[in-house]
Amino acid sequence: MDRTRLLEGFSLEVTARDGSRLDDAADALPPGTRVNITALGTEDPTSRLAMSAAARKRGLTPVMHLSARRIADEQELRSELQALHDQGTSSHVVVVGGDPRRPEGPYDSALSVLQTGLLPAHGVREVGVAGYPDGHPDIPEPALTEALHAKLGILAAQGLEATVLTQFSFDVDAVITWIERMRATGVSVPLRIGVPGPTSVKRLLAFARRCGVATSAGVARKYGFSLGSLLTTAGPDAFVADLESRLDPTVHGDVRLHLFAFGGPEATAEWALNYLNID
Repeated sequence: MDRTRLLEGFSLEVTARDGSRLDDAADALPPGTRVNITALGTEDPTSRLAMSAAARKRGLTPVMHLSARRIADEQELRSELQALHDQGTSSHVVVVGGDPRRPEGPYDSALSVLQTGLLPAHGVREVGVAGYPDGHPDIPEPALTEALHAKLGILAAQGLEATVLTQFSFDVDAVITWIERMRATGVSVPLRIGVPGPTSVKRLLAFARRCGVATSAGVARKYGFSLGSLLTTAGPDAFVADLESRLDPTVHGDVRLHLFAFGGPEATAEWALNYLNID
């Protein structure tokens, strides 16, 4: 698989705090690039809504994350979806369970939000749901696969397009195995593989711990950084080169990259464009 195909239509994940930095990066991003706005409990929902509007204004495609266990009640869900619809940014969303162990309202999972049927009623056309190539620290693999199929089934019944958006990984072997397992179980929708954009090793490992992503010295070396060199910068070049060399569209289907902008949207956008231009 060539790098143009893997990076064609890549998506970018940012936080509301990246607002001004996204503005700086927008000129380097291809028109229509999907900009996912993650749902953090430390951020004001109003700032995420403003980020979504700003991304649209710059010719990008905003993708708001809805965190099920952070939604207090049905009215809050309706209000957030209506606000997105009113500003013309409701067509693409991602629905995740979220970080809280105890739900703040009636929704204990992404599935429970999808079951409300409120998304298509507010102009949503495509929904992203989570995938875990490295597994989930609290949920066994059979349960993850069962839940994924349930979510995809509901989206299909509601006439919505779907994509599976994965947690980032450092291990190409795990990613390839996961893709093949998903395809073997009948998951045919597009897959977006999470990859960290360039950032310091120290920052990268902090996000890995927070997200439950496993690391080891051997996997780190394959990815292209050393666990003993925390002040250096790590980029995904080695991971992406290995992944693209092993992907076969006739076997693995539609697979794209989803870049986590841990080092900022400007640096991540610059990396993507430079990688595409390598001879």
